[in-house]
Amino acid sequence: MSKQIYYLLLLALIIISCQKEKKQDPFEISSNRIGHLTNTTRVQQLDSIYANDSIVKKVAGSETLNTTSEIEIYEKGGKKLLIIEPKEDTDLSSTIENIQIIDPRYKTISGLSSSGVFKDIKDHYTISKINNTLSAAVVFVDSIQAYLTIDKKELPSEYKLNTDITINASQIPDSAKIKHFFISWDKN
Repeated sequence: MSKQIYYLLLLALIIISCQKEKKQDPFEISSNRIGHLTNTTRVQQLDSIYANDSIVKKVAGSETLNTTSEIEIYEKGGKKLLIIEPKEDTDLSSTIENIQIIDPRYKTISGLSSSGVFKDIKDHYTISKINNTLSAAVVFVDSIQAYLTIDKKELPSEYKLNTDITINASQIPDSAKIKHFFISWDKN
């Protein structure tokens, strides 16, 4: 009996030691995480996180009408991945407030990406609210701290020029394309 326990423990130990540690998917979006970024990542850490990529920092008020300092992340090949806004524009120890997902390889576990459609949101997430703006319907998904925009060109004609009408999920076509995909960590 004791030999059996010994062999079972030895087998368990071998199995545990042979298992490889699961690597973080660099394109997975989950609660408080986008690839290697988390809601506690500091601006000063971006250089090491994206050491193999290019980082372009746009300072507030320089050359454009930007009121915030944006940090654009590009792959070495030049493809834009993300646009990051820090909580404090000039503080390198600041954490990240907002991230615009540009590259469609960034996906949630259910497959929601910047190249998705409204059906991807509706079928897998609880929609917290929908705001009606001049040019878009803004869909909020609190479970992943996201808001996504759907261009009003994708909506029925009565919504296109009117911001006073309430937009419900049932009024957005399943095939309506996601225009912008943002993650907002400003509540942390």
